[in-house]
Formats: sequence, structure tokens, C-alpha cells
Amino acid sequence: MPNYQGVWSLSEQYQNAGIWPVVLSGDIGLFGGGYNTTNLIDYINIASTGNATDFGDLTVARYYLTACSSDTRGLFGGGLPGATNVIDYVTIRTQGDATYFGDLTDVSGTLASCSSSTRGLFGGGNGVGDLNVISYVTIASVGNATDFGDLTSARSGLAACSSPTRGVFAGKYTAGNVIDYVTIASAGNATDFGDLTVARGSLSSSSSSTRGIFGGGWASTFRVNTIDYITIASAGNATDFGDLIAQRNYPVSCSSATRSVFGGGNTSGGAVNSIDYITIATTSNASDFGDLTVARYGGGACSSSHGGLA
Repeated sequence: MPNYQGVWSLSEQYQNAGIWPVVLSGDIGLFGGGYNTTNLIDYINIASTGNATDFGDLTVARYYLTACSSDTRGLFGGGLPGATNVIDYVTIRTQGDATYFGDLTDVSGTLASCSSSTRGLFGGGNGVGDLNVISYVTIASVGNATDFGDLTSARSGLAACSSPTRGVFAGKYTAGNVIDYVTIASAGNATDFGDLTVARGSLSSSSSSTRGIFGGGWASTFRVNTIDYITIASAGNATDFGDLIAQRNYPVSCSSATRSVFGGGNTSGGAVNSIDYITIATTSNASDFGDLTVARYGGGACSSSHGGLA
């Protein structure tokens, strides 16, 4: 079906013309949007290293959005300028433009998202002031988001990750160290989990099924290269993991079951296109992976094989 602008997605145009696009294999990571108001979506194979490749376009060019995914479908929600409530979706293994999915419960930018194999959660952000709202969608369908519950406090510039059962939201733009969690299958308010090692916002997060990773961010007056980790099943404070290659805020992160990657970000010299990676099960500093197609920050990232997938 055509998207909300009445335009067929690129993959649908191919199918209508009898031309089938390339089907991607492996652990696919997607990076969508970013400052300065791009609609680009890039992809990488997380298991290898190398530069990102163009995947397609979002329905609306925007930055400070967020993303989540099942193993087959990626969702991109919210963003600026103007604070939007638009949710787009793509089929992760089929290159093509995004299609309209529905709307968030609130217009919002600088929000966070995580998911199980069936349900995507969107939490916090800034619409008319900071929000504590968590909403959810069923990833395999299309439609507007539904209220899930509330974070422990209203905040923006946070990041989120998940196991198959638990979603975790961490950080705050005005240098907060709070970490909350929810049970993804059960709507309800978030519960305090613990604290980050460094109070910060505009950070990024991804996970294996057992360990959550938080990288980069803005700590009140300076950017950090800090990477923290938590054991998602056990509430408690985060522990130092290592460092990103450079100090930067607004990177975005996605993961396979074993590896987290961090793309883009804003440094003292401006936007960068670099991608770093770590092995989630071991503690160490990040290594160079490759480059995004363009330098940007404040996008959204998701993958076909992250820790929230059973």
C-alpha cells in the first residue's frame, strides 16, 4: 500500500515493476536520519567491518529520532524539527524506502526505544517540555502507538536497550544518571534499576540478551567517551566497560547477539561519520569498524539480531 504521502515505497515499486531488490543476509544494522535533517538510511553487516551502504530513505527527513526492531522489521519514530509523532517502518533485509506505520501517542524528539521480538516501546523525549510517557506498538502490524505507562521521571536525551523480557531506559539530557526498567510484555510504570557511572544524556544504547551497553553522551559541560554495562536481569548500578574511540554525544547504537556498534555522533569538531564496535561479553575499548555514508548525529539505529530478540 502507498505510504501516508501517497507514495509507494521503493521495494513496492520494484515489486510492481516485476523487479526484486537484493535481499540482505547476516546481522544487519540500520542507521536512519540524523542532524542536519537527513532522511538517509544506511546499513552494515554487524559481524564484519567496513563502511556503511545506502539502504533507502525515511518518509520524513529528521533528527533526534529513535529506532527499534524485530528480526524482520525496523521502526523509526519521532524526531525534530518541529517534534513529530511519525513512525516509519522498513523490512530490514530488503533495501528500500520506509513506509508510514502510524503515530506515537505524543509528538517528541530526543526519545528512546527498545523492543522484544513482537513489541516496540518508545519512552521519554521532549515535546512541549520533557515527557515521562512510554508507548508501545506491535511491530508486525501497523497502527498508532498505545499508552504503556510512565518512566520514573520526565526526561529527554535518554537511551534504551532490552533483553527478550525487559526494557531499560537510561540517562537524561541535563546530565541524569537514572536507569529505569519495565517488563515489555506487561504494560505498567517503570521501576528504578540503578545509576550510570557518569551522569549524562544524549548517549546511545544496545544489548545482547543478557548485557546492556551505554556509550558516549553529554555530561553537563563536556562530551564523554565512556561505555558502561549492566546485567539486564539484575537491578544495580552500571559498571565501566571501556571507552569509545572519541568523545562524542548523540551517537547511535545497534547490536547483534555478540557485538555492539556505535555510529556517528557530535564531537568538538562537529558531526562525524565513524563507526566503532565492541564485543559485548568482554570489557575493552572500542575499535574502528568503518564509516557511515555521511557524517551525522542524533539519528536512530536498529538491527535484525539485537538482545531483545528471543
